[in-house]
Amino acid sequence: MNRTPGRGADEHAIVVDLGFGDAGKGVTVDLLCARRRYGAVVRANGGAQAAHNVVTPDGRHHTFAQFGAGTLAPGGPVPTHLSRFAVVDPFALAAEARHLSALGVPDPFALVTVDRRALISTPWHQAANRARELARGADRHGSCGMGVGETMAYALAHPEDAPTAGDCAHPARLRRKLRRLAEHLAEATGTGNTGAWQENAGQAGAEEAPNLEECVAAYAAFAQRVRLVDEDHLAHLLTAAPVVFEGAQGVLLDEWHGFHPYTTWSTTTTANPLALLAEAGRPGQARRIGVVRTYTTRHGAGPLVTEDPVLGAVLPERHNGNHPWQGPFRVGHLDLVAHRYALAATGGVDSLVVTHADAPVRVRSVTGAGPQWCTAYTGAAGTPLAIAPRAVPDLARQERVTAALMAARPVLEAVPGEPVAAIGDALGLPVEAVFSGPTREDARVPSQV
Repeated sequence: MNRTPGRGADEHAIVVDLGFGDAGKGVTVDLLCARRRYGAVVRANGGAQAAHNVVTPDGRHHTFAQFGAGTLAPGGPVPTHLSRFAVVDPFALAAEARHLSALGVPDPFALVTVDRRALISTPWHQAANRARELARGADRHGSCGMGVGETMAYALAHPEDAPTAGDCAHPARLRRKLRRLAEHLAEATGTGNTGAWQENAGQAGAEEAPNLEECVAAYAAFAQRVRLVDEDHLAHLLTAAPVVFEGAQGVLLDEWHGFHPYTTWSTTTTANPLALLAEAGRPGQARRIGVVRTYTTRHGAGPLVTEDPVLGAVLPERHNGNHPWQGPFRVGHLDLVAHRYALAATGGVDSLVVTHADAPVRVRSVTGAGPQWCTAYTGAAGTPLAIAPRAVPDLARQERVTAALMAARPVLEAVPGEPVAAIGDALGLPVEAVFSGPTREDARVPSQV
C-alpha cells in the first residue's frame, strides 16, 4: 500500500464514501479488520439509517447500521465505539444485536461502548420525521424515515432537553426529557393523535403511539447492556491501539457540502474523525481512505447527473432496492465531477478503495460497449457548469447548485484503459484495494493494506 510519508504502522484509519453512499464502506472496514487487529471501530456520524453490507466468505450477511463493520472479522469481533457524534437508536441497536447473535457473534452488546453525550433517537423523532416527509408530497427529500435528522434538529433547538445516551441510566431525567420531546413534536408535526400514528403506520410499519414508560424501561435496559463511557474513553482507545473511523452516508450527502435539501443532518466528511483525533491530542494521525464504485449511484431523490436507466437494468443491486422512504436506488455512469467535488469538500484523502470492479465487464457483456465516465457538466443553456465546495457553509447557495444540477447534462467519454487504474489516475490517488465481489476474499490488494 502507498502510505503518506512519515506515517507508521500504528496509524488510525478513516473510511469515507466519496459519493452519495452505498459505495462499500462496510466491506472496506471488514477488509481492514481482517488484515490487522484494530482496537475498535468508531462510528463518528449518522445513526440507524446507515446500511453497510458485509458478506463473509462463508455466506453470512449483515447490514451494519450502528455496530461497526469489523464485528464479523475472522480474528474475532472488533469492538464498536459510538462517539459523541453518533445518533443512537437503542431499539434498532437491539434488533441489530439479535441478528448478529444469530450469525454467531456472542453477546454483541458486550462489544459496544457509547459516549454518554451521544444523542438518542426515539420513536417520537421517527414519527415526526415521517410526518414531515409525507407533508412534502411530490417534493419529498428521500429521507430514510429513521428520525435521525429530527433528532439533530431537536437537539439544536432544545439542547438542554435533548435525550442522550447518558440519560438512559437516569430514568427520572429521561422520563422528563421524553415527555417534553413528545409534547413538542406532537404540536410541531401533528403526530400527537391516533390518526396521525395510524397514517404513519400504513406507510412505515409503526403500529401505535409509543408508550413513554415502556420506552424508559427499554432505554434503561440498553444502558445496562452496553457500557456508557465518558469523554476520555476515546483518548484511551486511541492510545491503546489503532482504530478505524467508519463513516456513514457519503460526502455528497453532507449537511453543509451536499446538494441541499437532498442531504443528511450529519457531517459525512472526515471532519468528525479529525475533530475526535484532535480532541484526544492526536491531530491528523490517521490515513484517510476514500471509497468509490466503478459507477455512481444514489438512493432516493436529488441530483444524479449521470443517471442512466440502461445501467440500472444491467447492474441489479443485491442489497439495495426501492425503499418506502428513501425512494428508488438509482444508477449512473462514473461521475468524476461529483467525486472530485467530494474530494475537495472533505479536504482530500490518502488512497482509494474501488468496489464493483466487475461492473464494466458486465456492462460490456450486455451492451457491447465499454464503460463511460463523466468529465464535465453542461448547464440548462448548454454552457459549461462547474461546481466547487465553499469553506463557509451557505445552504442557500447549495440549493442553487442543486437546482443547476437537476437541469445539467453529463459530458461522457470512454474510460481509457483498465477502469480501476484509470479511476485512480483520474482522481490522482493510489488504489489500495479493489473489490470484484461482495466478500473480503473478492478483494485484490495491490500491496499490503
